[in-house]
Amino acid sequence: MTTATIESAAPDAGLVSALKAVLADLVGQLNPPLDPELRLYTPAEAAVLLGVTENWVEERIKARRIPFTKVGRFNRLAARHIRAIQDAGEVDPFTRRTRRTS
Repeated sequence: MTTATIESAAPDAGLVSALKAVLADLVGQLNPPLDPELRLYTPAEAAVLLGVTENWVEERIKARRIPFTKVGRFNRLAARHIRAIQDAGEVDPFTRRTRRTS
């Protein structure tokens, strides 16, 4: 039984950089940059951005207490929805709540 030795050749630096450039171009064509205004978030992703649980988001969507978008049968939140939820929770420290009288 004879063993052939394979000498490892050092890759040509120019070839490697050319291949990297072609691959980067192909990946760019497959994944075009998204318009941030068109990006829709899942309830789980929105929950992370809002700092709440996914259950909190899902419950409020089900009760229709927060804005959302239906994509087919899936609930999604746009950036404007997340901003609206944040704005709705803002509390002005200089306004006083009035007492309810029965």
